[in-house]
Amino acid sequence: MSDLAREIERLLPPEDRLLDPADCWAYGADNSRLHAAPEAVAFARDSQTVVELVRLCRRLGAPLVARGRGTGTTGAAVPDRGGLVLSLERMNRIVDVDPANRWLIAEPGVTNAEIQAAAGEHGFFWPPDPTSAAYCTLGGNLAYNSAGPHAVKYGTPRDNTLGLEAVAGTGEHFRTGVRTTKGVVGYDLTRLLIGSEGTLGIITQATLKLTPRPECTRLLQAVYPTIDAAARAVARLMARAESPSALEFMDRSAIGMIRGYGGVELPEAAGAILMIESDGPAEIIETRIDGIRRTAAEGALSVDVADTPEAMDRLWQVRKALSPALRTIAPKKINEDVVVPVSRIPALIGGLEELAERHAIRIVNFGHAGNGNIHVNLLVNPDDPEEMHRAEVCLDEAFRLVLSLDGSLSGEHGVGLVKRPFVDRELDPAALTLMEGVRAVFDPDGILNPGKAPPAP
Repeated sequence: MSDLAREIERLLPPEDRLLDPADCWAYGADNSRLHAAPEAVAFARDSQTVVELVRLCRRLGAPLVARGRGTGTTGAAVPDRGGLVLSLERMNRIVDVDPANRWLIAEPGVTNAEIQAAAGEHGFFWPPDPTSAAYCTLGGNLAYNSAGPHAVKYGTPRDNTLGLEAVAGTGEHFRTGVRTTKGVVGYDLTRLLIGSEGTLGIITQATLKLTPRPECTRLLQAVYPTIDAAARAVARLMARAESPSALEFMDRSAIGMIRGYGGVELPEAAGAILMIESDGPAEIIETRIDGIRRTAAEGALSVDVADTPEAMDRLWQVRKALSPALRTIAPKKINEDVVVPVSRIPALIGGLEELAERHAIRIVNFGHAGNGNIHVNLLVNPDDPEEMHRAEVCLDEAFRLVLSLDGSLSGEHGVGLVKRPFVDRELDPAALTLMEGVRAVFDPDGILNPGKAPPAP
């Protein structure tokens, strides 16, 4: 037994630790399908336990990787250097809901869906809504700055979090932010911690900013003959005074994949589809949706409006059919998320189509068109070495394409292990040097999720 395992055995009761390698195995992976076995797994139930575990790992020089439920896709929760996996799934209390001040305080192990349900009882919601909301945890949402379809109108976790409690790599417990809608005292450590993937501190509590639920929601499905026509519609829609509450996109490859799947019928001429959602007060929703319909109709093959929950479900069936279709056809696909300025979506998709043809790799693109966040899926067979080599070259060129279009290599999936080798293409040496200095202050011994922070310049 290692020194770390012996100390964990002494510190925690049996129900709050795993030391047998077979028991620890499951906590060595996330949804990236990467895996590395930890030496031990600890389950914290309160912030004081987190403090003690961080101090223990610092004393032993042992890596510490915080983990929610492992829904991340970039390997950020994979303990590739061994050490301790600190699971926060049992820190799952909703501490307070204050409708008068529009906040909700929760621990990191609470699921996104549980937060929505608690807020919903008071007529509110928390805008970040990843597709894994039923299972993913608040801590993971904050660690990755994971958003979802409604970020186009309501923003990401950085825009919807008032303050945090966390434990730094020094073992010090600290608080950031405010419980007011305004506050400029000190540096904004809240936004710095969000998206840092557990490399600066372990979040133990968050104060979330709640938003009133809209009275009404309407959904449109617009079908276009080309990517260019759809992208022009996106630009027009985003120029309206009232932003759509969701604006989803699927390219020709995605449409071809789901045509006929689960009863979904789409025209053969469809080159792109937009799913456009709008919400607001009941007295103006019809006027608003009519304006959106007219804006979307220019250059469209068809625009269908859903004004009942049943009709909305039928339209969303097209988007919902995509994930199961992808899992059926390519269960081991490479899933990347990139971002480009909205006006450059056509250039991105056109470039990806050219790469797919040149490298003989099927690529399916869909995502959040309103903020240019596109999920790029390379449908590959990992058991075919030659195809995987072509896919790696294709992905490398895809990232170069994104950066040439003034884009970013990740919109909401994070960096983790998968994208770390590419980070210095987007960030210059001066920025990387400053980030390295910031991390040294929070985690001077480099124990928090080592190997996942931005690389040294």
